[in-house]
Amino acid sequence: MSLWRRSGTELAAGVHTGAWRALDVFESCSARADEVEPTIRAFVGRAGERGFDRALEIDRRRAAGQTLGSMAGVPVAIKDNIARAGERLTCGSRLLEDFVSPFSATVVERLIAADAVIFGASNLDTFGMGASTERSVFGPTHNPHDPSRSSGGSSGGSAAAVAAGCVPVALGSDTGGSVRQPAAFCGVWGLRPTWGRVSRWGLTAFASSLDQIGPLARSSNDLAGMMAVIAGADRHDATCVDRSVVEFDGIDRHVEPRVVVVRESLDALPETERGWWHEVCSSLEASGVAIEERSVASWPLAVAAYHIVAASEASSNLARFDGIRFGRRVSRAGFHHTVEASRGDGLGEEVKRRLLLGTFALSADSREAYYMRAQRLRAVLRDELLDALGDATAVLTPTTRGPAFALGAHDEDPVDLWHADSATAPASLAGLPALAIPVGGGADGLPRSVQLIGRRFDEATLLVLGAHLAAAVTPAPRVFSSMDGASEQPNADIAF
Repeated sequence: MSLWRRSGTELAAGVHTGAWRALDVFESCSARADEVEPTIRAFVGRAGERGFDRALEIDRRRAAGQTLGSMAGVPVAIKDNIARAGERLTCGSRLLEDFVSPFSATVVERLIAADAVIFGASNLDTFGMGASTERSVFGPTHNPHDPSRSSGGSSGGSAAAVAAGCVPVALGSDTGGSVRQPAAFCGVWGLRPTWGRVSRWGLTAFASSLDQIGPLARSSNDLAGMMAVIAGADRHDATCVDRSVVEFDGIDRHVEPRVVVVRESLDALPETERGWWHEVCSSLEASGVAIEERSVASWPLAVAAYHIVAASEASSNLARFDGIRFGRRVSRAGFHHTVEASRGDGLGEEVKRRLLLGTFALSADSREAYYMRAQRLRAVLRDELLDALGDATAVLTPTTRGPAFALGAHDEDPVDLWHADSATAPASLAGLPALAIPVGGGADGLPRSVQLIGRRFDEATLLVLGAHLAAAVTPAPRVFSSMDGASEQPNADIAF
C-alpha cells in the first residue's frame, strides 16, 4: 500500500517502529500532491525543501535513539488563516498576499512539538468568509470527487487535501460550519471542538465568539490523535479552557448509542435528499442505535442570527486590515483615501458584503433590533438544544442540505450561499462540539454526511459514537476520492 493511503495513526506508528522513514512518508504524500494538485488546487503553498529537511531531522533523531512525539512524520495541511512563523499568511486575500507571519499559532507549535511535518498552507475563502472556497485570490479549490463541484468552505483546501490523499490530516477553522461543511462535501471527517477547547492564538480572527480551530481527517481515530495534541490551555489565549485532554489518548470505550434527531433540521432537506437520510437512519436503528425525533423551535432562525453576530464581530476584527497597520497599501492622497483604496482593492466582494452588514447591525439605530436580538436568540437556542439532547448521547442531523454544488452555482445570488450554514450554524452559536461524519454517497455518487452535536467538552464521546455510526452505515463511506478509483474502507480502529 502506498504510504499516502495510510492513516495518520498508522504513519506515526510506522515511523516510531522504523517500518518506514518520515522521509518516505513525506515523499509519498508529495508525489500524490504533485499528481492531483493541478486538478484540485488545495494548496496556496507547500513546504517543499523545508518539509524534506523536517522529515530528515525526525529520522536522524530516531536513529540517535531519541524519543519521538505522537505524530512523528505525519504530514499536516494548515489552513492559510493560521499563522506559521516565517511563512506567508494570506487568508486567501489580496490585502495580505505578501504578509509574512512573525510567529506560529499555538496549534502549529504543538503539532511541531509532536513531530508532525507541516506539509503546506491550504486554500480558503478570503478571511474565511464563504462556503465554497471560490472567494480566494488564488482561485477556487475543486472537489476531488468531481472537479466541477465545490469543495465547500471556507476550509475547502484542507478538506480536499485530505480527501485526495495529499495528507492524512489537516487543520481548518470553523465559524459557522467551515470545517464541517467542506468535510461533508469532500467525504471526510471534520470536528468543530467546543468553543474554548482549542487555542485561537495565531488564528486570524473573523468572529471571535464563534471561531474555533478544528481538525479534518479520514478516521475518527486520527481526529482524536489531533485533538490530543492541539487541545488544552494556552497562556496566550484567555478564552482557552484549562481542561485535560487525556480522553483523546485512547477512546476505545463504549457509549450509549442514543441520538435525537432535530425535526426542524429535516425541513431544509430537499425531497430528493430524503432517500439517503432514511437509509442511514434505518441502518443505524438496525445496528442498535436508538433514534428519537424532537423539536428545537429556534433552529430555523439560527442561520440569520449567526450571520448577524458573525458579521458584526468581523466589522470590528477586520478594521486593522487597512493598508496602514496591516496589509498591502494602495497609496492615495491623504490617510482616508489610502485606507479606502487599500481595503477596496484587497478585501474582496464577499468580505465587503459582510462588513457592511455587520457595521449596519452595530449602528446606533440598529443595534437593538438586530445584534442584541441575535444574541438573545443565541442563548435561547443553546438552552433548547441542550433540552432536546436530554438524556441522549448526541443530537443527529444532516450536515448539509445536499451534496457539493457546482462551482459558480451561487454567482448570481451570493446571499443564497449563506444558507449553506443552516445545519451547522446552531452548534456554532451554542458553543457546542459538532462532528461531521461521512456516510457514503447518494445516487449521484457524491458524498453525504451526518452531523453529531454533543455536550460541551465531550468531543471524545462524539468521536466514539461517530465511529459506531460510520461502521453501521451501508454502503460504507469511501476513504479517498474517486480520482484514481480507490475504494478502501475507513479505519475501524476504535472498539465498542
